Order: sequence, then structure tokens, then C-alpha cells
Amino acid sequence: MRPRSRLRPLTPTQDEQAKLKQWARNARAGRSLSLRARIVLRCRDGYNNREIARQLCVSSQTVGKWRARFIARGLAGLLDEPRSGAPRSISDDLVEAVLAKTLHEQPPDNGRWSSRRLASELGISQRAVLRIWRIFDL
Repeated sequence: MRPRSRLRPLTPTQDEQAKLKQWARNARAGRSLSLRARIVLRCRDGYNNREIARQLCVSSQTVGKWRARFIARGLAGLLDEPRSGAPRSISDDLVEAVLAKTLHEQPPDNGRWSSRRLASELGISQRAVLRIWRIFDL
């Protein structure tokens, strides 16, 4: 029988512990960040990955991942990293312009804005206008 590997101990500082506790109970911090904080707090309490996984209804690989990231990078290791993919092509100013024209201005013929007309007026694609309208329930 193989000897069990020892887990590296987690010893967050008092400041880190306070921040972890805040994240763990703060729903606005985000569900995933809250879960990561609870994982690290249980690691600090001496539970192994399998026990923590069972308690929090996640896989033991998930627990191992966040344990390792906390050891390597501290609190910063628990934050979301930038994801791959194309950067946003529509700026906040452009979204604001679409909303302002849609809600506060009428088209020249006193009708209502169509996605095509608004898109040509602002120099963006019709799909972009439709996406913005859908996001804001317009």
C-alpha cells in the first residue's frame, strides 16, 4: 500500500482570513468567489480535499485546484482570471447612445426605431442593436 501524500498546510494571515470570511458570506462577491473562500477556510481548518468536496458538493479536483492556487498566489489566486476570446467591440458609450436614441429620441418620420434604421444612424451592425435591446429588455 502506498503512503498517503501530505497536503501542504494552509495558514492564511489574519487579514487574509478576514477577507476570506467576508467573501464566504457575501453573496454580492459572487457565488464562485464565495465557494472558493469557503474551500480555503475549510483547508485551513485541516480538512482533506475529499472531506471538503463532500461538504460543499464539489469534486475533490476542484478543492485541490483552489488549495493550490491559494498556496501559490494567496487571495489573488482565488479571483477570476481574464478569459480567452475576442475583446468587446461595442463600448459603453456606444451602448449608452443606442439606449438614449431608443428611449428618448424619435426617428425623423415620427415612427419608431427599427433595428436597421438605428444601426445605420449610429454606424453599427443591426445585430449589435438587437443584442443591446435584448440585454435591456427593449
